[in-house]
Amino acid sequence: MKPVLRQQLAEKMAGEITLSDSPGKALKKWRTSFQIAPGVLADHLGVSPSVISDYESGRRKSPGTGVVGKIVDSLLDVDEENGGTYIKKYGKLLFSDYDDEVIYDIHDFATSIPIRELSELIECTLICGELDSQIFGYTVINSTNAILNLSPNEFNRIYGWSTERALIFTDISTGKSPMIAIRVTPFKPPYVILQGIDEEHVSPLVKKLAEKDHITVLCTPLGVQDLVTRLRKTQW
Repeated sequence: MKPVLRQQLAEKMAGEITLSDSPGKALKKWRTSFQIAPGVLADHLGVSPSVISDYESGRRKSPGTGVVGKIVDSLLDVDEENGGTYIKKYGKLLFSDYDDEVIYDIHDFATSIPIRELSELIECTLICGELDSQIFGYTVINSTNAILNLSPNEFNRIYGWSTERALIFTDISTGKSPMIAIRVTPFKPPYVILQGIDEEHVSPLVKKLAEKDHITVLCTPLGVQDLVTRLRKTQW
């Protein structure tokens, strides 16, 4: 990764953590987004794993800018040591414009929210999986346009700044197409929501693919405009 691009990414991460009303949650968001275990981060920083846990839970006083900078640098260093997969992904996002024919709406939360909260807001029905986790954002995607126009690498843009999000696919007939597209990409979302389809019209293949990738699938009967309006009006 180019030094300037890494610096810009580091500044974004550190700024979000430092300015957040819940710095610990923001820190956890970035650590989990980079798929780095607390123990690995702690080892790199030369501290006990309990220190990371205490920061993320709020049991320890919020870290100052100096400590946040060291944590961010460690996250980036560990990712670079593992090939820089997430640095490349998030680095591209710094200069990416979203095609509004593919992505209708994308939003990243300052802190995590329960998936149940979003699910209830847009009147979802559970198809398979569990609703016991938190998410850091959502993306509303035109399924057909995404599959036709995005390469596998470009498809990763729909994850925004965190893979821990709900992907809401519109223009659905049976739900197979987005699940197959996700299957062949390196990043997997914890939640997929199929818009404009009811449970009885969802292909049996959807559940099989979801189980293989540990994805919870829901559906919502709302129209696209109603769905996007509800999401945008909510103070996350």
